[in-house]
Amino acid sequence: MAHQSELIAEDIHAYLKVHEEKSMLRFITCGSVDDGKSTLIGRLLWDSKMVFEDQLATLEADSKRVGTQGDKIDYALLLDGLQAEREQGITIDVAYRFFSTEKRKFIVADTPGHEQYTRNMVTGASTAQSAVILIDARKGVLTQTRRHSYLVSLVGIRHVVLAINKMDLVDYSEERFNEILAEYKAFATGLGFASITAIPISALEGDNVLEQSDKTGWYSGPTLMEYLETVEIDDAADNRPFRMRVQWVNRPNLDFRGFCGTVASGVIRPGDAVVVTSSGQKSRIARIVTMDGDLPQAQAGQAITLTLVDEIDISRGDLFAAPEALPANSDRFETRLVWMHEESLLPGRSYLLKSGSTTVQARITAVNARIDVNTLQQESGGSLALNEVGLCTIQTDRPIPFDPYKQNRNTGSFILIDRYSNATVGAGMVDAANVSSTQKQDEIVKVDREARASRKDQSAKVLWFNGSNRVDASAIATAVERQLYRHGEHTYLINDQTLRGLNSDLDSATVRPEIVRRAAEVARLMVDAGLVVLVALDAVEPGLDELRSRFEENSLIEIHLGGDASSPGEDGTLLTVDGEFVPAEKMADQVVKKLRELEAANKKGNQILNFHI
Repeated sequence: MAHQSELIAEDIHAYLKVHEEKSMLRFITCGSVDDGKSTLIGRLLWDSKMVFEDQLATLEADSKRVGTQGDKIDYALLLDGLQAEREQGITIDVAYRFFSTEKRKFIVADTPGHEQYTRNMVTGASTAQSAVILIDARKGVLTQTRRHSYLVSLVGIRHVVLAINKMDLVDYSEERFNEILAEYKAFATGLGFASITAIPISALEGDNVLEQSDKTGWYSGPTLMEYLETVEIDDAADNRPFRMRVQWVNRPNLDFRGFCGTVASGVIRPGDAVVVTSSGQKSRIARIVTMDGDLPQAQAGQAITLTLVDEIDISRGDLFAAPEALPANSDRFETRLVWMHEESLLPGRSYLLKSGSTTVQARITAVNARIDVNTLQQESGGSLALNEVGLCTIQTDRPIPFDPYKQNRNTGSFILIDRYSNATVGAGMVDAANVSSTQKQDEIVKVDREARASRKDQSAKVLWFNGSNRVDASAIATAVERQLYRHGEHTYLINDQTLRGLNSDLDSATVRPEIVRRAAEVARLMVDAGLVVLVALDAVEPGLDELRSRFEENSLIEIHLGGDASSPGEDGTLLTVDGEFVPAEKMADQVVKKLRELEAANKKGNQILNFHI
């Protein structure tokens, strides 16, 4: 079964030709921690003769040093390359390995089992065609087994191997095998898998991995390797409409202008018509250029350069499509989102959305539901924490082309990136286009506060800070503005300093009510312009009822620093630690946290926040 060939010695070119023409299968191993994923892949590499002599010597020495398997080879060490992985005996990062047999080539991704690293598992599954889900025969179906199975289904994998591992530790019990299989099938009924093939294995001992084990005489199905070599993957990318994103505009000289990219789906030939989806302009393919010369046609997965008959404006990120089957084009769509960051998602925050080589500004306008991975039931939304999956509505700053993920994994997927830390915070699969917020030119566009705020991807409001004599409200408001600005919000701070020119005709403390009135009027105009306005004046402000009447509903949040509000409101967090004042930035953390909670709760009407000191 191992990959051997006399052609290597006899005719290396013939061997490489045969090797090149083999089909390729990408698969992942996943499941709960300590289910034996790394050991299984290490065993496959070992038995497929894909371990070189220097690796073998290192592996034998490391196995003795680590000592987890006594005098036996610890196959997991072939995959667990990080020092932390070897110390803890777990997988942290995604490890990719290549191996081959006489029948097929394989790229396998060993993904982490810990819930903390679920985001890494999603990365590994995004390009896989099949999944090997491992279950410890002693423990059965666990929460992480369910989580990974749901995510495998979510990213579009339809062929699953249920590898029930460590059968040697349950005396190769057929009853235990059937019990686990029945429990898993009951859970997986709604996941839409095309096939679930259960195999009893022992990765450490090699039972049913490459060869049939005489210890499981009751099992008559394929070994794991037989399954991987023969499973038919229905990859219909060539039969789907043509799609290709432009990754680079190639302009080496005045006589050549080509558009480089990888064909996402479909087949393209010289003379075929194409549409640039961003502009709607049409043209025809003149040439399909590669390093090895021009091609008569190109298909899904090939990296090519296209030249067109016509000179039209095309930039990086544009999408070529077949004119008879155009993708959806909208700035608002429904998606399934996997949250991958320690800081929870909150609706309204601005992110970068990257789909292929297309990058736009985006915000999650609503988390419509969270999905319980144990029951597959939908729960009420509001926010998403690390590793949670939700049904969300996303709006972008301009329309983008896409296909539903179930139809095209390449043009229906995206990632969300934090605009300031540049961290990847989410991965999404598009379900369908929503009603686009883009107005037709012949429609009457209503320009108001909400429209102006929507253009800035935020909710316009006034944050009016009132401080006690012990609190510098202006310093705290300044710190809050810095945090909001870092998160992409358009803000302006009004205090006595910024109002100095407007109030130059007022020089007496007796006219303080007039200063407050002017500040309120300026804030009202700015919030109507779609801004987040922060107001912090030096003195405790009188006439709150009269102040509130100046602002529209849902546009004012009063922030009282000292607990001296004239009416009850939401209680904030204490702003002192052991009786000592904390810095303004720390106070601002608490204020912003409470503001985000208000956003997530989607409360209506003007609000009051009390922070006691």
